[in-house]
Amino acid sequence: MSAQLQIIPIERDYDPLMAAIIRQVGHEFGAVGEGFGPGDAEVDALSQHYHPEQKSQYWVALVDGELVGGGGIGALAERPQVAELRKVFLLPESRGQGIGRKLTECALDFAKAQGYQGCYLDTLNNMTAAIALYHRLGFERLKGPMASLHNRCDVWMYKDFSRD
Repeated sequence: MSAQLQIIPIERDYDPLMAAIIRQVGHEFGAVGEGFGPGDAEVDALSQHYHPEQKSQYWVALVDGELVGGGGIGALAERPQVAELRKVFLLPESRGQGIGRKLTECALDFAKAQGYQGCYLDTLNNMTAAIALYHRLGFERLKGPMASLHNRCDVWMYKDFSRD
């Protein structure tokens, strides 16, 4: 019997659980404090910060009804025509099962449907599995950041939707 995966838009009830996952995984990879995604003010109330009518959405991944992670998309503040892949975090026991890929593909499909020209992300060099996934999905490394919010990240990537 295989586990059932659901990817659904975040609801208010999931906010504290998702915030805990983001902080746990952030701590695991050294992304703690200001300058990293887990330190953003929105983490405690993701459902209040992502809205399709604002060209943004955050999804949670449920395995057999249990929250295991999430990820979102929104406009890059400095370049509103570019989407930003945001806060894709999974619990350790849920990695390597294709959940991160499905969350990221969901976010990219949404971004394309919203008319964004491409998608940017920033991450950390020690998140090697995530970086490999992003490469497989068509992201290319940049020499520097396109945004200033997460100024302690050390890997920046971009996917140009015109190449799809």
